[in-house]
Amino acid sequence: MPWRGERDPYRVWLSEVMLQQTQVVTATPYYRSFLERFPTLDSLARARAADVLAAWAGLGYYRRARHLHEAARLVVREHGGRVPAEAEVFARLPGVGRYTVGAVLSIAFDRPLPALDGNVARVLSRLYALRASVREPRGAKALWTLARALVPMRRPGDWNQALMELGAVICTPRAPRCAECPVRRSCRALALGRVGEYPPIPARRAGEKVRRAVVLVERRGRVLVARREGPLLGGLWEPPGVDLEPGRHATAAAVRRALRAALAGLGVNARLTRSGHTVRHGITHRDIQAEVWRGEPLAPVRRTARLRWVDARRPAVALTALARKVIRAGQGAARSAADTRGAAPPGPHPPGR
Repeated sequence: MPWRGERDPYRVWLSEVMLQQTQVVTATPYYRSFLERFPTLDSLARARAADVLAAWAGLGYYRRARHLHEAARLVVREHGGRVPAEAEVFARLPGVGRYTVGAVLSIAFDRPLPALDGNVARVLSRLYALRASVREPRGAKALWTLARALVPMRRPGDWNQALMELGAVICTPRAPRCAECPVRRSCRALALGRVGEYPPIPARRAGEKVRRAVVLVERRGRVLVARREGPLLGGLWEPPGVDLEPGRHATAAAVRRALRAALAGLGVNARLTRSGHTVRHGITHRDIQAEVWRGEPLAPVRRTARLRWVDARRPAVALTALARKVIRAGQGAARSAADTRGAAPPGPHPPGR
């Protein structure tokens, strides 16, 4: 892990933000490439939001990038470019929660603060046979209290990272490697023979089904994308589209009218045809089904603040994960159609016996 042993608070902070809801193996190349583009907090603060999102593209949970960028600007503007070492000050920055405060300040500044993530919560729940889940308010309160009582005054950053790694490598959710655990003799759940029962699994939130229709407009290897607005994925780019009412069938004519209206709002007039493809994508608790249409512009399409042509292979903007799937599906369908058109016609049947 390239951040292991790092004491630069900006780099520690970046690693902790990237590792939220993301595995180490996924975050590592993004961490390296992000630092190549924004090596210092000041360079991140001076960057355009679009460039930050583009550097984050593919990592998901883009609100993390927006918050980090906004926080970097505040640190430069209000704190002389130095990450605050005081917990109450650092906690006021956008996107900085209790875990981030404890992790960054304990590692970068030796502050004796706990850092309770899912891995640490699992270790503590099993070690003390504590029926508490970090996903529920009461359980989280009990686990934070325990974590705060255990954190040492000396080398608290090493302590927090050791607990995190113990949970990630040894005390795993399934098939924990108890025989290799350095604290197995003190583990109450192991002594009780009930390791798998800790921590308790809370009820899952019901999933939300989302239906969309999107238009794939292509021109000489470039794809037309629009910038999304609003709290959900705002600032990211994807082929123009509209949300459809879930649970109700919409006729092709109705979807076509809705898509034409959406395109007209972007200054685009196009002939629309159904592709017959549907792309599925999951994001947090949402299950998205996107009906893919093809668009043929009837007039030149000009680039605007909300609309642009991008190279499908190197888009240079932050595409949503759904956009990437839609573009791949469209290109795959185009290749299949080309292969079909290019196939040699069947020859004459050999005479029967």
